[in-house]
Amino acid sequence: MGHEQERKKILVLRYRFIGDTILTVPFLRNLRRAEPDAYIAWVVAPGSSEIVQGIPYVDELILWDPVTIHADSRGTHRTIGDKLGFVRDLRARRFDKVYVLKRSFGSALMAFLSGAGTRIGFATEGRSFLLTTRVPYRHDQHEVQNFLDVLRADGVSVTDDHLEAWLSSEERQFADHFFMEAGVASDERVIGIHSFAANPPRAWHLDNFIELAERIREQYGARIIFFGGPKDREALPAIRSAMKIPPLEAVGATTMRQTMALLSRCRLLICNDSGIMHLAASLQVPLIALFGPQSPLKFGPWGTSCQVVYQQFPCSPCKQKFFTECEPSPRGKPMCMEEITVDRIFQATSMALTGS
Repeated sequence: MGHEQERKKILVLRYRFIGDTILTVPFLRNLRRAEPDAYIAWVVAPGSSEIVQGIPYVDELILWDPVTIHADSRGTHRTIGDKLGFVRDLRARRFDKVYVLKRSFGSALMAFLSGAGTRIGFATEGRSFLLTTRVPYRHDQHEVQNFLDVLRADGVSVTDDHLEAWLSSEERQFADHFFMEAGVASDERVIGIHSFAANPPRAWHLDNFIELAERIREQYGARIIFFGGPKDREALPAIRSAMKIPPLEAVGATTMRQTMALLSRCRLLICNDSGIMHLAASLQVPLIALFGPQSPLKFGPWGTSCQVVYQQFPCSPCKQKFFTECEPSPRGKPMCMEEITVDRIFQATSMALTGS
């Protein structure tokens, strides 16, 4: 018990989206290397916490779940009393240091109210007075490096920046069984398609993905698997009716962890800017990501086997208040997405599959 009380206690605040959660892993790995004996707790959102099961760099995941418009919000901390109770629990733990990787005022206030004497985070949102070390936030580099800058500002050595994910043997067995049931041999080439996005204008047209999938299947004899969430299931009839050979389906039918296991078996993923893009990158699955409204500079896929197709316009990147800054195309998309052609993505796919 005495040893537990003597351990340095560190809190990391980075909660909400899947991508943000994945991109925090290099920060945590470098922090653990610098503080091998510390007790490290990480505040995460409930939905996103699933993707970091098995992470060896933290001692505890603390779930923060206020009501928000985001899909992973379950509203556990709904009332003022719920929120105050959460902060009281943090304060009772007597953290020595808090790293605030979110840029909101509320996250810095949470760090201040935790009672930690050292609070390190970005000098944004007028919250610098709540922090003891203020870190400039850069819009000209990837979010992974922004997070690592917080460590550097605290004098912590950063030695690597790669993503990671952890799958259990049971999850790998699930993927093996899934593909076996579908008649996919262990050495057969599987290409993943994620044709959806939480914000529909950011997504390439579904019929473009279908045409691309057909060309890949015919040219390379690959098996195609579509990924998506429960709300994307309404697109399945259109996909089935348009493809000559029915694809494999993991649309709204698998858990997040099962989706990760299936992704790990893909030779390549072709996707929109999405959480699944970051999942694939964390699993070191080669991928091609389509970007239009949002720049990939800060939030693109992170890894050496990730390729971005980005159609840049003079107004890029936009504020994503769609069709107030630009006119929609006749098919209802921003022109930056509309001008990405099937031929262009097929050529990128061919290069990824053949190495030429």
